Amino acid sequence: MDQERQTLPMLPLTSGVVLPGMVFTIALESDEAKAAGDAAQSAGGELVLVPRIEGRYSSVGVVAKIVEVGELPGGTLAMAVSGERRALLGSAVPGTGQALWVQVDPVIEAPETPAVLELAREYRAVLENILLTRGARAMAENLRHVTGASKIADVSGYSPDLSPQQKLQVLETIDVEARLRLVLGWAREVLADISLRQQIKSDVEEGMGKTQREFLLRRQLEAIRKELGELDGEPADGSPEGYRAQLESRDLPEGVRGALLREVAKLENMSEQSPEKGWSRTWIEAVLEIPWGNTSPDNLDVAAAGRVLDQDHDGLVDVKDRILEHLAVRKLRHDRGLAVVGSRGVGAILALVGPPGVGKTSLGESVARALGRTFVRVSLGGVHDEAEIRGHRRTYVGAQPGRLARALREAGTMNPVIVLDEVDKLGADYRGDPSSALLEVLDPAQNHTFRDHYLEVELDLSQVLFIVTANVAETIPGPLLDRLEVIRLDGYTEDEKLAIARHHLLPRQIERTGMRPEEVEVGDDALRAVGADYTREAGVRGLERELGRMLRKVATKLASGSAVAPVVIGGGDVRTWLGRPRFFFEAADRTAVPGVATGLAVTGAGGDVLFVEATAMDGTGGLTLTGQLGDVMKESAEIALSYVRSHAGELGIDAGDLAGRRFHVHVPAGAVPKDGPSAGVTMTSALVSLLTGRPVRPVVGMTGEVTLQGRVLPIGGVKQKVLAAHRAGLSEVVLPMRNGPDLEDVPEGVRDAMIFHLAETVDDVLAAALEPSSAGADHEPAPGSGLEGDALVAA
Repeated sequence: MDQERQTLPMLPLTSGVVLPGMVFTIALESDEAKAAGDAAQSAGGELVLVPRIEGRYSSVGVVAKIVEVGELPGGTLAMAVSGERRALLGSAVPGTGQALWVQVDPVIEAPETPAVLELAREYRAVLENILLTRGARAMAENLRHVTGASKIADVSGYSPDLSPQQKLQVLETIDVEARLRLVLGWAREVLADISLRQQIKSDVEEGMGKTQREFLLRRQLEAIRKELGELDGEPADGSPEGYRAQLESRDLPEGVRGALLREVAKLENMSEQSPEKGWSRTWIEAVLEIPWGNTSPDNLDVAAAGRVLDQDHDGLVDVKDRILEHLAVRKLRHDRGLAVVGSRGVGAILALVGPPGVGKTSLGESVARALGRTFVRVSLGGVHDEAEIRGHRRTYVGAQPGRLARALREAGTMNPVIVLDEVDKLGADYRGDPSSALLEVLDPAQNHTFRDHYLEVELDLSQVLFIVTANVAETIPGPLLDRLEVIRLDGYTEDEKLAIARHHLLPRQIERTGMRPEEVEVGDDALRAVGADYTREAGVRGLERELGRMLRKVATKLASGSAVAPVVIGGGDVRTWLGRPRFFFEAADRTAVPGVATGLAVTGAGGDVLFVEATAMDGTGGLTLTGQLGDVMKESAEIALSYVRSHAGELGIDAGDLAGRRFHVHVPAGAVPKDGPSAGVTMTSALVSLLTGRPVRPVVGMTGEVTLQGRVLPIGGVKQKVLAAHRAGLSEVVLPMRNGPDLEDVPEGVRDAMIFHLAETVDDVLAAALEPSSAGADHEPAPGSGLEGDALVAA
């Protein structure tokens, strides 16, 4: 290598990179460049070109040969050079003139391997694609004449897509294979970018061409339709004439007709390219899709409607009576030629409030079938945007009518039965309060002029029968609740569940499992066992789920041939099909020790039984409360303890048992939040039971608010609490005296099976709830006391 070393003048390049094989014109503007040019001409016409990028000289230069020296059009001296070969820069040496002379060593390239040749062919192909894509066909053809893998890689010096730093990297990469891989990767990225740009351009041009083509075709089609319209008198659909023809044929309110005519006139004067033309057509069609003037005739046969309601649902007498009352009023007004119900404040807005699974939503379908109307369900659970009710303004992109207008469009009539489901779960945030928007909808005195923000015309909702459903009424805003006629569905008794399972749930599940009714027989005792031991709910959704699980196992046996139809399931067979029971009558076990009382509560899932446990320990006085209790329930516990302390002597409690002792009251199921004042008597009974050593009778459940004077105040949810006590196997319930009239709402079968103690004071509660002083003796009602059967007893 020392024999081939050369000493050549060096010319730094600050504005580009020259690779071997490139022909490059260099302006000799600086003294340094002129000196290097003069020295090169005196040294046989060769010099070494070294890039200087970002203040750094490259360690590899290119030995170039001067091809021509002359002047540029502006008079500047320049020379054309041709890159010959790479060279490694050595040390500077003295030389003639002002030029910088350096020693350079040639770069010896390795022989070309098959891998190098394959990379070279691929790189050449990618470059040809790039050039052809850009329309440089002549350059692509010239590229085919370049031979040698190293020269093909150095063609990248001409690429406008590479930065000076990338070209410098190519220059300094001595290994040909590595150089080819480097430039091939960059070329692939460039080709992908060009392809993407071309695809986008093609899509845009295609879209524009399609739009123009559609425009021309529509104009031609419009002309053809116009000619045909002159022949048969029918204007084209979607044209102003077509809309006017629809307006003439429809029975529209005057306000709606006027708004449509004004919009059609605006549409007629719009340019075909205007985006507002599409919005205008969409609005006109949305208004025309509302079934203006279309109503379905009501079935005014009250007896037939009653039969339909009875076929679809067992129980729910109050709801059925209210529907039949509504129908009877319509029938009388119709027969006597009076105004139709539903115009100006005489419509019906029913609210069905009850736990899940009692049939609120399905009852709406049954009402629609009984009245002969169409049925539409609007789910409001989780809705927190007012525009969902009133619609979006037309100025918004993608605007559409609200849910009520869409419900009328779906129903096809102006008097459907619309169920607003889960209204108690409406949300509210910065987008508005949907419950406030419902105030107008659910007010019979206002909803005949409801205005949807999108339609901007008056909608008459007075003929719609609205049925609102909710699990709890407490979360419904007061102004909205005031507009509703609340009918409570507090749950089913055991006999009602048996009837529902026999008439509705069992046939439906048999059909869903693919069996025939004669292939399986489920006895009443089996249905009762499923309802009592595997579900504990106010509704029947869990009961249907368990029946479906049991019948699927029967279907599996029949399909596999391990059982022969008919399969008979009795009460003792239920455990074989469903496994161990999930619920037990645990009141006797829980209340066997003093300090535990059985209370009754109302939750979103219906009535429920809860246990209150109390204990005492030596230490500083005070009260500890656990069980995730709310503020009101904590205050009830404080009141109960204060009452017991202040009336210890009357209750037979030694004052020494209270002094210096700390009490702890716990309500199990600590993961479930609890609140409300109705557990006051239960907490008082638990504390008295603890301090007197008299257990609470295991058959007794109780509810009521207690005061510091020991009075028992009325509470709500009596029916739900009594049904929960009945489901839990309790036979006696202690209620506040002023809740006595509420027992009329309890089903007669439950009233007959239970004993009710009506209490005015805590003394009345304790007399009914605690075991006698001789603990452990069975508690029997005194003869003639009136505690037997369906008696209402003031304990």
